[in-house]
Amino acid sequence: MQQAWWKESVVYQIYPRSFMDSNADGIGDLQGIISKLDYLKWLGVDVIWLSPVYRSPNDDNGYDISDYQEIMNEFGTIRDWEQLRDGLHDRGMKLMMDLVVNHTSDEHPWFVESRKSKESPYRDYYIWRDGKDGNEPNNWGSIFSGSAWEYDVPSDQYYLHLFSKKQPDLNWENTSVREEIYKMMQWWIDKGVDGFRMDVINMISKDPELPDGEKQEDQTYGSGHLSFMNGPHVHEYLQEMNKSVLNNHDLITVGEIPGVSPELALLYIGSERQELQMLFQFEHMDLDSGSNGKWDLVPWSLFDFRKVMSKWQTGIQGRGWNSLYLNNHDQPRLVSRFGDDFRYRVESAKMLSTCLHMMQGTPFIYQGEEIGMTNVQFDSIEDYKDIETLNWFHDVTSKGMEIDEAMTSIFAKGRDNARTPMQWNTSDHAGFTSGTPWIRVNQNHDEINVESAIADEDSILHHYRKLIEARKTHSIIVYGEYELIQPNHMHIYGYIRKLDTQVLLVICNFAFHQADWNMPVYRAYSTKQLIIHNYPVDDNSDLGQIKLRPYECRVYLLDK
Repeated sequence: MQQAWWKESVVYQIYPRSFMDSNADGIGDLQGIISKLDYLKWLGVDVIWLSPVYRSPNDDNGYDISDYQEIMNEFGTIRDWEQLRDGLHDRGMKLMMDLVVNHTSDEHPWFVESRKSKESPYRDYYIWRDGKDGNEPNNWGSIFSGSAWEYDVPSDQYYLHLFSKKQPDLNWENTSVREEIYKMMQWWIDKGVDGFRMDVINMISKDPELPDGEKQEDQTYGSGHLSFMNGPHVHEYLQEMNKSVLNNHDLITVGEIPGVSPELALLYIGSERQELQMLFQFEHMDLDSGSNGKWDLVPWSLFDFRKVMSKWQTGIQGRGWNSLYLNNHDQPRLVSRFGDDFRYRVESAKMLSTCLHMMQGTPFIYQGEEIGMTNVQFDSIEDYKDIETLNWFHDVTSKGMEIDEAMTSIFAKGRDNARTPMQWNTSDHAGFTSGTPWIRVNQNHDEINVESAIADEDSILHHYRKLIEARKTHSIIVYGEYELIQPNHMHIYGYIRKLDTQVLLVICNFAFHQADWNMPVYRAYSTKQLIIHNYPVDDNSDLGQIKLRPYECRVYLLDK
C-alpha cells in the first residue's frame, strides 16, 4: 500500500466559536486557539481542521460565507490567522481549512450583485428559476426545513438554497464560478494551508432539469437528493479542481459526501481518480434514524454498527482510504450516542475510541471528545442556537407535535450537543471565557474538564494520548488489512489487522455487563503484547477465553 503522511496522521477538529475565548466577549477566537497550541501538541495530534473562520453574517455559524479571503471579526484578523498557521507549523502540525463552496451567504458580493438584475453578470453565479403555476420551481424541501426556494419580488424569480435561505447555492455550471473558487483556493494554499475539508462537496452539481423529488403523503415538500447529490458533473468538477489547484501541492483533502456506498465512494477517492484522498460518509451516522430522518429516533444495534463499519473497511480496502469518526460539529457526542454517559462514561469512551482508532483510516477527533464531553439538555428551546434545530422545532410543534417529544429528539440529535463550550477547568464557564458564553456551558464541567483529566493518569484524555502514540509506534495500525472476526457476537466487536507476520487483535465489549470472548483456535501466535486496554489486565491472561468487563476493550499485538 502506498504510504502518505495524511494516512499516518491524526486530525483534531476545532469549532472556533466554542473552543477558547481570549477577549471575554463569550465567543471563541483565533487567539484563544493559539493559547492552546501546546495542549494540542502534547495530545499528539498532527493536523488541525479548523471549521470556518471566514467573514460571515453567522446565519449558520460560519457556513454562510460573505468573504472567502477575510476573517470573521469575532474570530480575529488575517494576522491572527497567520500567527496560528505559524504556531502550528513551528510545532510540526498542519492546518486544514474548511472549504464551503456549494453555497455562499446572501450577503456575499456575488449574490448581492446577482439579485440586482436578471442582466447582472453575476446572475448566473447562482441558480435562479421562474415559478410554476404560482408556486416554487419544484417541490424540493430545504435540509434546514421549509422550501428550498426563496422568492425574490423585484425579479419575480426564485433562487435555490438547499440549506438556509441566507445560503444561496452556487451555479457550478458557470465556468466563471469555478475559476473564482479555484483562484480563492490557490490564495489560501499560497498562504500556507495544508489541505481542505470540503463541505457537502457532492452537492455542487445539480440535475439541470431540477425535477420534483419524491414526497410522502404527509409531507409538504419532496426530497431532491437524487437530483443534487452525486450529480451529473460532480466528478468532472473535482477532477478539474485537482488539475487546476490540488495536484500541484502535497495536501490533505477530505470531502463531506452523504448518500454514498463504498463503490460510489471510490469514484471520489479511488487512487487513480485524481479527486479526493478520503471522504466523510454518513451510513453509521444514520443507524439511529428512522424513515423520517435524523429526528425520528430509533435504537441502534451492535449488529448494524459492526456491519456498516466493516462494510466500509473492506469495501474500499486497497483502493481508497477511510476517514474514521464517531462525532463532529454536526453530530451528537459519541459517548452519549454509542456508549453510556452515566454509569460507564470513562470506560465506554475509551472503548469507542479504541474500536475506531485501531481501524484502517485517518482518525478524526472532535474537540472535547478526548475528555469524554457529553450531550447537553438545556431547559428551554430558547437556550438553543442552531438554525437547523430551531427551524425543525418550530415546524413540527406548529403542526401539533408535543414540545416534550420534540425536545427528546433535540436532546439526542441536536447539533448544539457538539457546540457547547470546550471544558477546560472547573471555573465559571469551564474556563472557556471570562465573559458570558454565546451558548450555555454543559453543567457537568466540574467533573469533565481538561485540567482534571491531565491530573488523572487513568483519564480518557491519557487514553487518547496512548492511542495516538500507538499509531505512531506500530505501522500495522495504519497500514494493516482489516478482517472482521466473530461477526455475530451479541455484545463484542472483534476484528484483526494483518501486516507481514504481525496480527493486531482488537476486542471491544459494547455491553454494560460482562461478555465472554472465545479466541478462534486458528489464530495461532508465538508472542503477544497487550498495547491498549481500559481496565487493569494480567498481561499473561489466556486469549483462548476472556471475560470482558462492561465496555472493556483490549488490543493485542501478535506475531505468528
